[in-house]
Parts: sequence; structure tokens; C-alpha cells
Amino acid sequence: QVRLVESGGGLVQPGGSLRLSCAASGFTFGNYDMRWYRQAPGKERELVASISSGGSTYYADSVKGRFTISRDNTKNTLYLQMNSVKPEDAAVYYCKRLLSDYWGQGTQVTVSS
Repeated sequence: QVRLVESGGGLVQPGGSLRLSCAASGFTFGNYDMRWYRQAPGKERELVASISSGGSTYYADSVKGRFTISRDNTKNTLYLQMNSVKPEDAAVYYCKRLLSDYWGQGTQVTVSS
């Protein structure tokens, strides 16, 4: 059974950095593409970044050059390094496995000075 637990969110100042983590269990983590999504209040959930099982990455234009997605298959953990954070990055961030309908509880990122 797929289980994903996001953590690392919190309050960050504009221009600051934050690293999100997603602990995965219930499946062979290294075999699957993984994604980070986010949902801001009143907006639809959007894809932020993805990483394939082989390590290829994709970024939404809005975060390209600022965010870095990575994975540690030995720890069954997905990461999202967020740098140069902007107010518009404030949202609940979710990780998700490809070919799964499971969504974790997410982790809240608040951007404020």
C-alpha cells in the first residue's frame, strides 16, 4: 500500500530557502517516477517538478532555476530544495508517485517577511 509523508514545510522569508522531504513506503521507491505538486488557496493543484526513476528531472517554468528535485533511493525519500522563495510559492506541497491515486497530507509552505 502506497504511503507518502511530506515534511519540512514552514514559514520562510521571501528570498529564503526551504527543503521539503517525502518519505515513501509500501512500494519499491526506486522503480517509480515521483512528483511534487502544490496547491495554493483558491487555486488548482499544479505540478511543480518531477523526477524519473533514472533521475531525469522536469520543472514548471515558475520554479525553474530556483527549485531542485532529488531523490535518495537508499532512504526511500524524495526532496524538493526551494531557493529564492517568492510569495507566490506559498501553498500546500504534496508528493505523488506516478501511476498512483494516493495523496499524502501535504506540508504547508508560508512565505512572509
